[in-house]
Amino acid sequence: MSWIDQYPDDSMAGAFEAIGPDPVKSVTAAAFREAMSRLGAAVHVVTSDGPAGRIGFTATAVASVSDQPATLLVCLNRRSASAPALATNRVFCVNTLRADEEAIADVFAGRTGTREERFLAGHWVTLVTGAPVLASAFVAFDCRVIEIKAVASHNVVFGAVEDVRLGPPGPVLVYHERAYKRV
Repeated sequence: MSWIDQYPDDSMAGAFEAIGPDPVKSVTAAAFREAMSRLGAAVHVVTSDGPAGRIGFTATAVASVSDQPATLLVCLNRRSASAPALATNRVFCVNTLRADEEAIADVFAGRTGTREERFLAGHWVTLVTGAPVLASAFVAFDCRVIEIKAVASHNVVFGAVEDVRLGPPGPVLVYHERAYKRV
């Protein structure tokens, strides 16, 4: 039985074709989420602007891929409202939040406020790609989409880093054990 037969969700179609015909075995979703909650991760607001409009979401699934050429990745649930807009806009900025920016994290996570109010939080500028850059961010990576891969329920969005904006040093916001912490 293939992965698709085990989980016949349309968003999964084709997600594991590169792995092969054998079924994918994993722990339960609940066990995985509990284990992942124990990994501390920097909190980022990922933003985009372009033909599909201005969007943004809070993310911890961000990683460096390479420094030559400078590339990073962001993981985003394909069912989120931001996924099609990001794919259409083809640019994004990863804004790493400072320790005192929990309110910004919450509004972009949809915990407070409305989608329309997201960009009222903070002061926004742009760099090379035109994606919104949080002026107070600890660091901002201005990226152009180079590839989007569907894996399980998420898109892995690879971006070429076209510009970087370094903020002043200081503590950053981290999400660990389902709570914000300052590091």
